[in-house]
Amino acid sequence: MIVNNKERQWKPNATVAAIIERDGRFLMIEEETPSGLRLNQPAGHLERGETLLQAVAREALEESGWLFTPRGLTGIYLADAQDGDITYMRFAFHGDAVPPASPPRLDEGIVAVHWLAYEDIAAQAARLRSPVVLQCLADYRNGIAYPLQLISDLR
Repeated sequence: MIVNNKERQWKPNATVAAIIERDGRFLMIEEETPSGLRLNQPAGHLERGETLLQAVAREALEESGWLFTPRGLTGIYLADAQDGDITYMRFAFHGDAVPPASPPRLDEGIVAVHWLAYEDIAAQAARLRSPVVLQCLADYRNGIAYPLQLISDLR
């Protein structure tokens, strides 16, 4: 008997995150979630037809209002959702950002944009959207940086 492989095939959800540091502080967003208010890097899902670099620039703009230019890849993280059966594959990029020219219109659910020191973020670990948030920042602070040439889009 032949079984349809598509029904059994598991796939993680691809997400992107922007690590933006300025004067020793990191740009973080505060967002409403089903678990309450949480802190996160500007992050979100890869959309059909986008490259990873396009996705992270779009998410940073939509969630923070800042224009993000990725300079490198900090890491690729596989993590299960804390409250479900979803697995996320997060591509975390570090780079530069330019402030918005005018007050931005942020995605629904974003309640604030903050610049926080790493120690302040770590002290609020229970409020982070995921433990991956702090891991990405720790890796960035430890100098983990892969060139963007590591990523190939062959579509």
